Amino acid sequence: MNKHHNFSPEVVAGQIAGILADPFKEFGSKHDAMRFALGILDLTTLEGADTKQKVEALCRKAVSFSEKGLPNVAAVCVYPVFARQVHTLLEGTGIQTACVAGAFPAGQSPIHVKLAEVKYAVEEGADEIDMVISRGKFLEDEYIEVFDEINAIKDVCGNVHLKVILETGELSDLSRIYDASVIAMKAGGDFIKTSTGKINPAATPEAAFVMLQAIRDYYESTGKITGFKPAGGISTPEQALVYVKLVESILGPEWLNSGLFRIGASRLADNLASELSGK
Repeated sequence: MNKHHNFSPEVVAGQIAGILADPFKEFGSKHDAMRFALGILDLTTLEGADTKQKVEALCRKAVSFSEKGLPNVAAVCVYPVFARQVHTLLEGTGIQTACVAGAFPAGQSPIHVKLAEVKYAVEEGADEIDMVISRGKFLEDEYIEVFDEINAIKDVCGNVHLKVILETGELSDLSRIYDASVIAMKAGGDFIKTSTGKINPAATPEAAFVMLQAIRDYYESTGKITGFKPAGGISTPEQALVYVKLVESILGPEWLNSGLFRIGASRLADNLASELSGK
């Protein structure tokens, strides 16, 4: 599918280095860029040991940043069994309830099981669904089946936003990341997302660069605006600002808002808040 770009690792690394060497265009300072990063964060817990108490504490944290004069996060992301709890606790705050669903993180379930889980999450109050593609089918070149699954899940989502996780660390090269991005967008994904955070490598600047090029190309050819979410292994302000810089440079200021750009993380919020508060 990719006929327009040279995605050799050396070329991509050089282009990323050039972007990161330039100053921010849309932010007056690093401090401003970090405030922005906090406000687009999907505060996440996706562990087998998650409890109602842990999720409640996460929701309290999500709304606490404004008390310090900082932006609150954009969403809290949890497993579907906690969707109703999160939706209730966050009601009226403007913070979204996001759920992973559809056989996260492996994607190795039949489509009717995936659809049932997505339907359950939506009925429980999820504002956003983060699904993962069937990487095995993609790697077997079963592109139509991958497309059909995403499309069917989007139908179940209705007006609920769908973020499509590619799990870029399991795709074989950068060109295939581009192809998977295009499939996800054509199938109806509102966002494309790098990773589940459950494997290494998770989010990388190289994968992000390719996905952002795909978003730009798709927008230029169709007029459809697709969001972007890097997730997995992003824990420091410096790491987060790499992705902010890439989005700013490749997609431009129109994407610099929580409606089109999220960062998925668990530890990043505290680290950003600490640096922004000078602690």
